Amino acid sequence: MKKRGKRYQQALELYDRQKLYHPREAMEIINKIPSSRFDDTVEIAFRLGVDPRKADQMIRGTVSLPNGTGKEMRVLVIAQGDKARDAEAAGADMVGGSELLEKIQGGWFEFDAMVATPDMMSQVGKLGKLLGPRGLMPNPKAGTVTFEVDKAVRDIKGGKVEYRVDRQGNLHLILGKQSFSAQSLLENYVAVLEEIIRAKPAAAKGRYIKSITVSTTMGPGVKIDSLVVRDILAEAAAGEA
Repeated sequence: MKKRGKRYQQALELYDRQKLYHPREAMEIINKIPSSRFDDTVEIAFRLGVDPRKADQMIRGTVSLPNGTGKEMRVLVIAQGDKARDAEAAGADMVGGSELLEKIQGGWFEFDAMVATPDMMSQVGKLGKLLGPRGLMPNPKAGTVTFEVDKAVRDIKGGKVEYRVDRQGNLHLILGKQSFSAQSLLENYVAVLEEIIRAKPAAAKGRYIKSITVSTTMGPGVKIDSLVVRDILAEAAAGEA
């Protein structure tokens, strides 16, 4: 068994790994975990009672985090003419057409999200095997295949994140940064939880949310009580008063 580092061991002393914590308590624990030299990313993982192999149980979409991700997203837009100018005005980091696609074909991936206008997707689609595994392929359901490129850029820059359940029924999202207050992480958590509940497929039977775990980058997971859904923010506000 691989030996864990000192920070990992120190984190384990802060809480009981087998216990299910109230969301507020979980975020407070995350704040106390020894951090690295960097501002660690906080991630949330759901295990869902769905069978992604069935089309009517595939869960995919986007959610806007009220406090953002804490990460400066580099957005690339594939568009031409007026739409390219709209993307530049909205703050896109890179805007272009076939010349950028050729760079990607050559192994260039210095961006975090891609937006494309529908008329450019015939060219973008040829790079599916390169973009798909990296989670960078534009998709209409995620709002990244659109003529409203300015809105798409602002949404991504403002904290909009994409989610997709994997083949095992697991779903992972960025929740923020460890430097966020417990309250800010909690607000982002509530936004994510509400979205995942909203996205529940009608075909899903039995228990939908089987487990929820929050963790820092390379840190141990803190289990959240998935039955605590209502009035989370009101309770958190009362706890801080």
